Parts: sequence; structure tokens; C-alpha cells
Amino acid sequence: MVARRRSDDRIEPSFNGRGREEDDEFALDADERIDGRHASRRPSRPPAPRRAPAKRRPERREREGGGLFAFLRRVVYWCIVLGIWAGIGVAGLVLYYGSRMPSASTWAIPERPPNVKITAVDGSVIANRGATGGEALSLDNMSPYIPEAIIAIEDRRFYSHFGVDPFGLARAFVNNLTGQPIQGGSTLTQQLAKNLFLSPDRTLERKVQEVLLSFWLEQKYTKDQILAMYLNRVYFGSNAYGVEAAARRYFNKSARDVNLGEAALLAGLVKAPSRLSPARDPEAANARAQVVLQAMRDQGYISADEIKTAMSQTPASARSYWSGAGQYVADMVMDELQGLVGDVKEDVIVDTTIDKTLEKKAEQSLAGVLDKEGGKFDASQAALVSIDGTGAIRALVGGRDYAASQFNRAVKAKRQPGSSFKPFVYAAALEKGLTPDSVFNDAPIRIGNWTPENYEKKYNGEVTLRTALAKSLNTVAAQLVMYDGPDQVIKLAHRLGIESDLQPNASIALGTSEVSLMELTASYAAFMNGGYKATPHVIRRVTTADGKVLYENTYDNPPRVLSEQIVAEMNMMMMGVINGGTGSSAKLPGWQAAGKTGTTQNSRDALFVGFTSNLTTGVWFGNDDGRPMKKVTGGGLPAKAWKEFMVAAHKGLSPAPLFGMGQTFGDPAANPGVDPNTGQPMAQAQPAPEQPSTVGSIISGVFGGNDDLNRYPPAPGQPRAMPANGGPVPPANVAGGGYDDMVPPGDVGGPQASPGAQPRRTTLLDLIMGQ
Repeated sequence: MVARRRSDDRIEPSFNGRGREEDDEFALDADERIDGRHASRRPSRPPAPRRAPAKRRPERREREGGGLFAFLRRVVYWCIVLGIWAGIGVAGLVLYYGSRMPSASTWAIPERPPNVKITAVDGSVIANRGATGGEALSLDNMSPYIPEAIIAIEDRRFYSHFGVDPFGLARAFVNNLTGQPIQGGSTLTQQLAKNLFLSPDRTLERKVQEVLLSFWLEQKYTKDQILAMYLNRVYFGSNAYGVEAAARRYFNKSARDVNLGEAALLAGLVKAPSRLSPARDPEAANARAQVVLQAMRDQGYISADEIKTAMSQTPASARSYWSGAGQYVADMVMDELQGLVGDVKEDVIVDTTIDKTLEKKAEQSLAGVLDKEGGKFDASQAALVSIDGTGAIRALVGGRDYAASQFNRAVKAKRQPGSSFKPFVYAAALEKGLTPDSVFNDAPIRIGNWTPENYEKKYNGEVTLRTALAKSLNTVAAQLVMYDGPDQVIKLAHRLGIESDLQPNASIALGTSEVSLMELTASYAAFMNGGYKATPHVIRRVTTADGKVLYENTYDNPPRVLSEQIVAEMNMMMMGVINGGTGSSAKLPGWQAAGKTGTTQNSRDALFVGFTSNLTTGVWFGNDDGRPMKKVTGGGLPAKAWKEFMVAAHKGLSPAPLFGMGQTFGDPAANPGVDPNTGQPMAQAQPAPEQPSTVGSIISGVFGGNDDLNRYPPAPGQPRAMPANGGPVPPANVAGGGYDDMVPPGDVGGPQASPGAQPRRTTLLDLIMGQ
């Protein structure tokens, strides 16, 4: 038993120190033993299990090393497996979301919203209107700094990737995981696809569709075409879409002329248009621009010297949104455009009649007078229209500040013109056979319940029509309306260009029916151009971007509305308004000028409309709420602003006489009535020569006789009511009756004089006694 136990416990020898890694089943056969007999006698049995050597640490380390390798192999294996399944899943998502999209054969770039480019007579841009705010430019037409700046900061591998940038995605992923500033991995192509076709929602479906559309864009269009589409549609803040709109918005210049610093600022806006807008935070905008400049330097687009120059430039300061008087013109154009060409479905160019130099001078003249004297006289608003002889509007200012108020007071506001309506009354009287030397009696007069008074509440007795117009005598104008008939005055006003409804009553003589400044000014142009209708217009031509003409105005052959004789006589009379009447503040050195002042009750409105042989200009001052100004008349603030504008507008031009007048040079104020260069008399409004005083003439004057053909023109029939102090005999049955039938508005003519306050009738004894 002892022997057997020992035999069972024996340990087989090993040789050369070789372990189990060489041969785990190593043992000696019976034949190889020294004593072969024992082997043949012993029955065969399975070998006893061997015990491991006491010390096998090297083997353990070897086993551990094999386990790590197997683990890594398993990791790689499962990564591959998971990658395959992920690829299958992504492919499934792409197929699923792709199947929800329309067929690729139907994909097309959506039309860019049309832009309306509004230009002045010299081709310079007044404004851009439309959803984008600017026209589309090709890469060749815009500043080369703009695409370089955009690529450097937004997509540096734009020209090398296929629509999606794997490196950019990986960089953005790593940065976002490591806590670096959050970056997006979208390429310019992806951003364009999103802007063109997709909503801004951040969903997996939108991202998948964005990638598919990017592949399609890259396959269908060149890189330059994609970049141009992107630059003309990307949002830059402040309602500006595209680089042209942004350049106009922030720098008041075309994207063609943008410099390096401005291009960097625009490129910086793409990241956060609202937050980085110069209009909101100039410092943040310029800080971002410096980041863009450094990126351009890193990409090799600019040199170190160029980046120093750009960084040293003054930070951009955004101007007020849509500021400037030209915006009133742009609004007017947009109001009229559809009626001329229908719906605008593509980019169009509207050539206007506006002279930007005159437009700027008009804006400055109004602002200058308002800033200096507006507060003193309680005048807060003003408007101006300047028209040439064809009716083309050369300058238009609809208010003090467009940014503060977009209401166009020159076109849309209708106000009483006051005495500036009187030229129509006088022209109608001349057409009825009167002359500038016809004599009327300036005295208190009653028409029905209305007793018109002169502004100064003084009376001049017998005056010629030219004197009455120069001094703006209300009583004479009222008599002329009754002589002509209100209907005749209205017909003439409409014939010359007044389009507003006019009330057929006697008070129309004082301009109680409301009109717009533009139509009033255009009607005066008929006196300037020799009697032809001047239809006011601002649109000269409308063309598409490729030059196709959609509209061109047809005001080349205007109808004649006044005879040459009437025009010459009216011009002579209205020259007297400026040379020695209520409009003396509007006198122009070296130029013949004519016009008329207008003031409504309590100085709610003050106007001056006048003209030279070159321009007809109307100016209005007042308050939007109708609040009275402090004794402002048409010969005050409006005449001053008119003169300031007209002097600037005529600078450098050779003086020319008014229609029907003689040539004039130099300053007529220095020697009225005489040309300082030739010594020849000039045509001016002169008072009628005094008639020798006789007893008969005195009696006729007192009792209303008519011993002169020009004195108190006879009228058919007998009047129903006589003037209160021997005025001219008015016609009967005017507008359906005599004076008693004329009922004017209650607020016309200022405070009504009571019968007891009327001056005493002059008698022959008073004249003889010299009283």
C-alpha cells in the first residue's frame, strides 16, 4: 500500500526546464524505462492528474497577456459589428427620410424674392425695395473681399469638400465634447440648402434632408454658383438679405465698393445677425470683424500689412434705418409701380426723375429753417416739392425725418392752400376779359353771411388786379370769384392740374378747399412752361435686370391749358408778389421769379409756391395735428426755405426770363425795373399809373361809377346784394344766385366783423375836407 501510494504520488520528471507550453502530455513509454518488466505487468490506466509546479508565475503573466489581446480583438470585432449595424441604421434613416421628400427630379431652386431698385436721373441708387432689400450680384460684381471673408470664417474647405465636410464635423464634435466654444459643422452648401428648402427646426429629419440637398446642389451647380446664391440670400440682420442689401443698410454703399474691413464685418454678422448687428452693438460687431480678419490671414487671403490697415479703420457705425428724404420717393414709387407694370415677379430697375443733388438740398433747406426757427414759431413739420416744366418731380421731401415718420406730407396730406389758390381765381378773371390793370375797390364786402377781411384788416380803396394779387387782398379775390363764378374757377383749377374736389362757394377765393402740395405745385408749373399742363410724375422708366423695358412715361405732348397771353399776364402779376408784395422774402438774386404766398386761419398752414424759368417749387410748414403756429405766414418760414432751396438749385445756371418777360441779369433788387448791364427796362409787375384826380373821378370812386373800361367791369343783370362800401358790381345769378346764395364755411376769413364795427362810409364832404 505504501509502495502503491508512493507510485501514485510520484512526479514525472521534466527536461531542460520545458513547461507545458511545449508538450503538456509528455511521459516515458514502458520500452524507454530501465526496468521494462514492471511496465508490462502493470495494468494500463489513465494517467493521474498532475499537479502544477509550485511556482508558475511566468506562465500566469503569459496567460494574462493573451487575455488583453483577446479583449482588444473582441472590442475591434464588436466595433466593426456595431459600425456595420450603425451604417445599416443610418442608411435606413436616410432612405426613410429621403422617401418623405419629393422626387429629386422635381427639385428646383426657389425664386429669389424680386427686388425693386430705384435710381435717380444719374443712375445712382435711391433705395431698394422688396423682401430682400437689395439686388442680386454675381461674384464678379461684388467686392472680392466678401467671398474670401465668408469662406475664411464659415467654410475654409468650401472648394474641396463635396457638400459635407467630415473634418469640419469631427472638429465640431470634438470641440463640443471637450468644452471648447460650440461650433457647427455645416458647410456653406448645407446652410444654403437649409435656407432654400428647409425650416430652421433642429431635428434629425431636417439634418438628413439638409445633407441630401447639399449633395444635390453640389452635383447640379458649380462652387461659384453655390457661393453666389448663398451670398445673395443669407440674412445679415436689420431686414437685409444678401450682401447688396447689407452693404446699403450698414454702409450706404453698394457691395461692389465694400472695403476689407467692411467685408469682414459683414462676414461676422452671419453667425448671429441680430446680436452682432452694428445697429445694435457696434463694438461687438467690430470685435467679430477682427476675428474674421485673423481667419483670412490664417488662410492666406490677406497679408499682415492689410490686416493691420483694416483693424486700424474707424469702427463702422450703422446709420438710421431707411433714413433720408429719398425714402419718401421710394414709397411713392412702390405705391405707383403695380398700377404701371402689374405684379413684380422679377428684379426690376425703376428710373426716376429725381435729382439726388436737389433732393439733398431740399432736405437741408427744410431742416435748416426748422432747426433755427421751428421751435420759436411752434412749427414742427415741413414738406417740399420741386417740379420742372414737364411735370417731372426733381425733388420731394415728405417730412422732417423719414425715420421718425414715414407719412408723406407732400403727396398724401391735404390741407387748405389759403391765398396760394388765388392765381386760379385771377387767371379765370383774365380769361373773362379783365386785365392786370383792371381796377377793383378794396373795401369791406358781404357775401351772404360771410364778410371776408384782409389779413391786416386794412383796406386800400381802388387797386389794380396786379396790386391786389401782390398784396393778397381777400376782398378783391372774393369779388373776382363772384365775377367769374365759382364753377369757372374750379374748372380752370382742374384744367391746370388740381385733382381734389373743390367746393363751389365764394370762399374758394381764399383757398378753403383742401388740396395736396404736389398737385398745387404742379398746377403752378403751367404758368412756368407757357400754359401747358404739367402732370406730376416720378417714374420715368421701368426695366428688368436684363434691360427689357416694361414701362416708359408718355408726357412728351402735354395739352395746352392756358393761352400765352394769360400766362404772360399772370407771370407779370405774380412777379409783383416777390418783388414788392407778400413774398419779398423769396426774392432770388439774378433770377426772375414769381409765386404766391398762402396762409390759413390762425396760421395752421403756411405755404409758398413759386417758380423760375427752371423749376416750380412748393413749400409747406405746419403741424401734423393742425395746431396753429405762432403768426407764421406763407411769406415767412416757407418763403425762406423756398429761397434757400432755389438759390442752391440754380447755382451755376445762367439766368433766363420767365415766359413772356424780358431777359434779366444781375440782382433786380439793386435797381428794380432796370437791367444793370444793358440799362434797358425789365418786365416787372408795376402798379397802374395814377389817373389825374378830378371831381368826377372822385365821385365815381366814391359811388362806384365806371368811367374807365378797366374800372369796375360791368356785369350782366343786377345783383341781389351790393357790396358794403361801393365795390364793383357783381354778376347776378352766379352759381345759382347772387351773393346771398353763397354760404362759405364758418371758419373762413378770420374773425367776422360785426355790422356795428364796420368803418363809416366815406362821403364827398369827407374828401373835400381832406378826411
